[in-house]
Amino acid sequence: MAAILIFMLILSIPIFLASGASEDLSFTFNGFRSGDLSLDGVAEITSNGVLKLTNDVDQQIGHAFYPNSVSFKNQSTNSSVFSFSATFVFAIKSEYHDLAGHGIAFVVSPSRGLPGARPSESLGLFNESNNGNETNHIFAIELDTIQNLDLKDINRNHVGININGLVSERAAPAGYWVDGEFKNLTLISGELMQVWVEYDGIDKRIDVTMAPIEIIHKPKTPLLSFRRDLSSVINEIMFVGFSSSTGSITTAHYVLGWSFKINGEVPRLALSQLPELPPRSEKKQRSKFLTVGLPLICSSIVLTAVLGAVFLIHRRRKFAEVLEDWELEYGPQRFKYKDLYIATKGFREKEFLGFGGFGRVYKGVLPNSKIEVAVKKISHESRQGMKEFVAEIVSVGRLRHRNLVALLGYCRRREKLFLVYEYMPNGSLDTYLHDWPEVTINWEQRFEIIKGVASGLFYLHEQCEQVVIHRDVKASNVLLDAEFNGRLGDFGLAKMHDRGADPRTTHVVGTLGYLAPEHIRTGRATSRTDVYAFGAFLLEVGCGRRPIHQQDEADDFILMDWVFSCWSNGDILRTADPKLGGNFDPSQLELVLKLGLLCSHSSPAVRPTMRQVLQYLEADAPLPELATLRWRLSGNVFLNLRRRNGGSIGDGDGDGLDDFSMSYPVSTERNVTSSSSVAESVLSEGR
Repeated sequence: MAAILIFMLILSIPIFLASGASEDLSFTFNGFRSGDLSLDGVAEITSNGVLKLTNDVDQQIGHAFYPNSVSFKNQSTNSSVFSFSATFVFAIKSEYHDLAGHGIAFVVSPSRGLPGARPSESLGLFNESNNGNETNHIFAIELDTIQNLDLKDINRNHVGININGLVSERAAPAGYWVDGEFKNLTLISGELMQVWVEYDGIDKRIDVTMAPIEIIHKPKTPLLSFRRDLSSVINEIMFVGFSSSTGSITTAHYVLGWSFKINGEVPRLALSQLPELPPRSEKKQRSKFLTVGLPLICSSIVLTAVLGAVFLIHRRRKFAEVLEDWELEYGPQRFKYKDLYIATKGFREKEFLGFGGFGRVYKGVLPNSKIEVAVKKISHESRQGMKEFVAEIVSVGRLRHRNLVALLGYCRRREKLFLVYEYMPNGSLDTYLHDWPEVTINWEQRFEIIKGVASGLFYLHEQCEQVVIHRDVKASNVLLDAEFNGRLGDFGLAKMHDRGADPRTTHVVGTLGYLAPEHIRTGRATSRTDVYAFGAFLLEVGCGRRPIHQQDEADDFILMDWVFSCWSNGDILRTADPKLGGNFDPSQLELVLKLGLLCSHSSPAVRPTMRQVLQYLEADAPLPELATLRWRLSGNVFLNLRRRNGGSIGDGDGDGLDDFSMSYPVSTERNVTSSSSVAESVLSEGR
């Protein structure tokens, strides 16, 4: 009778430990027997008491959980998670010496088993739809033997703390600390290792420590230490256990002993009583390599060679270029398409800067020199027009001045042209004047930009070997370098001619608001038409308004008329850009506004040259008295077009302004082009 009572008492001990108060719950398994754990997937317990989570079948999952639920919180308050700790001894054996998949995870889960979980990198914990969801309520310590860059794995031999997902909150290479020295461990070595997992419910700290089985006592320094309150992750009632999975390489994941405790130090495992691991089968490993691995490797080599050949052929065709005889004279200024493709990362949208002139502009870094460039991509359908266009662009590209955006060269590929410019990191001036109301540049910077653009135009008109007419001077074509120096760019409409010769341009191109009246009437662009556009540019910079501004239910706002009217009434500074907040030199601003009116005079003979403009800006010569000049018209094309159609003049304040008639109608689109030249039609395309 006494023997029967003792036997019943022994049987009742595990039940007592599992069903006691939450703060006292504790269990220890020095080896396992059938019924000790709740298993699913391919998990099994071997005849000698080893938990084998996975077997020799690929793409499989194994789960093993303690059969009873565990209370992690006080039932009355359901507040903070209790402190808990666990330790277990594991081993991972692969059919290959240096390859395995995919690892083991110690898990705290709201259910026994994990329905819907996937194998391979998911470790039997999650699937594609729930990975990372806060509603998972899963806490896991992963022993990962595969590096997945998508999951931000640090290597293929690491330990990680995971919460609700496969991306570790904290991770470290597998190993342990002893006497201040870190020693590596290889998870797939097949050697026995012990892991300690501890959560301090007061400090909200998770510590993970590991060591080889020969180290009897837990190392003082943890491998991982991470502060995180698990109260929102772990529910009141949870289950604890292990999860593992295989991928394309079969691997056996073993657990030999396991101890767990709520609120207190986890009981030690009796390492001497743990069951022995099954021996590694070298014969099987060699046979699998010969029957599966070797043919697979050979097939992969052949496939790689074929794909490599196809890739090289495709790449040669993709970057093939045809260099015609007439291009040889341009030599170094012709870029290879391959270099531009690499520089702009395949002209991808992330490198897109915007629309400039007649094409899309991309940022790039040249692969050899590492120089930052802006690459403009356009199309062209005429070979003869292509030749004329390239000749003119390359000629302009030889110009060098500190206030001009350098055109570094070009590239021609089939029907496409690519222009390579010096990269300007601060973009175009008009974005600061019009597009970014919360950002502006101060008056000192604006005045220096004005002088810089004037210096660049002076160089084009009088200092080059040939006269260069820009034909599209405006704020959007003034780019700013790293020091906010103004540089005139976009020479897509530029024309060159010998000094003293007839410019011979008979096509109206440019942007409304900057077009000189005589250019509209005759189609002839001269240095004086550039000066007219520079005058509109001066007013735009000083007033912070576009030359023409369409207004709702009102006449269109004409900047030149407004400034003229305010000057006539003796209050020209009233037109100052409000974004300056009054922080400007009144004499400088008045000079800029009056010079803008003078440059925009209807008569080309009255307009100053760019040499004189520089003298006025540098205070080397006095500005002529505007009152002595006869103002016949505002010079604004849009205004006069409206007058021809019976419209009114601005706000009615155009004192002293006469109308003028034109011999033919002009489009009222933003940019005006009337050209039969193939080259110029391309240059104006999309502007």
